[in-house]
Amino acid sequence: MITPFTDSGELDLGAARRHAARLVAEGCDGLVLNGTTGESPTTSDAEKSALVRAVREEVGAGVAVVAGVGTSDTRHTLALARQAEEAGADGLLVVTPYYSRPPQDAVRAHFLRVADASGLPLMLYDIPGRTGTRIEPETLLELAGHPRIVAVKDCSYDLLGSAKVMARTSLAYYSGSEELNLPLYALGGAGYVSTVANVAPRAMRAVLDAFDAGDTVGARRLNRRVLPLTELMMASGLPGTVTVKALLGGPVREPLQPAGREAADGLRAAYDELAQPET
Repeated sequence: MITPFTDSGELDLGAARRHAARLVAEGCDGLVLNGTTGESPTTSDAEKSALVRAVREEVGAGVAVVAGVGTSDTRHTLALARQAEEAGADGLLVVTPYYSRPPQDAVRAHFLRVADASGLPLMLYDIPGRTGTRIEPETLLELAGHPRIVAVKDCSYDLLGSAKVMARTSLAYYSGSEELNLPLYALGGAGYVSTVANVAPRAMRAVLDAFDAGDTVGARRLNRRVLPLTELMMASGLPGTVTVKALLGGPVREPLQPAGREAADGLRAAYDELAQPET
């Protein structure tokens, strides 16, 4: 979920509540707050906590609220984990420590420390293209033994490795790469953590609903329908936060900059096309 800001750049909790309620009403089973799409690198700890509290209150106890708490600093991550638990989160999204590129034994120790820091379950976030460090499949196999390490947000682009871990553990795999939502689900994934669903939640969910109903042909058709918008939002050279806010409105925080007119027009055309009834 994006983090809305006012025109003056302050956290807009009213807009966050409205957006969260809309996403739930349009089919989202849960919400991930304070992730990269939520501009977590530029929000303060106090803002992160306020956002979790506001959304928790808005959507009620029946909707899963997962809070991003990952940083490059283990001590800071532990503090954010405890803060998120106090604010009412149901689970934690924890990215691999970035930039310092820790070896696998240090990655494993980091995640175990976070898992022991609160009573909340963890979704590990494997996105080596951004962090510089993979959570290797063998490391995931070891981490799966911890009772509070229960899920993976998978941006590894390694379907073989993901399939191997899913086959040998009970870890719930969620696609974090939109173009792999359906392929990973077909291999046994649990769902997705989606940036595109900020603007098209029903269309994104419909793909997996069709697959669950046994309509694999329909799932492929619906997946093809969302690909043009997905490509523009996630593979056009602009961050997902920027493309979402180009469609929904609202400012981004620096160093991000808003989408230019040409990019915004292209996004709007693709969004409008997806909104048209199938012919």
